[in-house]
Amino acid sequence: MTDESELNLNELDEEVVTEAQDEDEVEEVYADDEKTEITSRELEAVYDIPVQVSAVLGKQTMQVSQLLKLGRGAVVELDRKVGEAIDIYVNNRLVARGEVVIVEERLGVTMTEIIKSDRTQ
Repeated sequence: MTDESELNLNELDEEVVTEAQDEDEVEEVYADDEKTEITSRELEAVYDIPVQVSAVLGKQTMQVSQLLKLGRGAVVELDRKVGEAIDIYVNNRLVARGEVVIVEERLGVTMTEIIKSDRTQ
């Protein structure tokens, strides 16, 4: 299944995403400014943990009085321009930017940029 909306892992930065091809493949993880090596077998413990993924098209700030005046058909102007990248959050943390795509009559998101997080947080 090769679709434009699929994430092409070969194009992503190797430091950010690695594919585990071997059960004992080692992945580098940073914690407390120390580099730690973890095997993919050890990572399997977190594979089934659900996460919330959100794609934010844009934002707008308004007063409650303005919000209460909105009705069916009202248009809320967002802070993004057409074609500008959207933000992709995992558990309320910005992890990537991407573009909106259509996949079999549904909206989807394709990642175009991975955001490297500050590992000291």
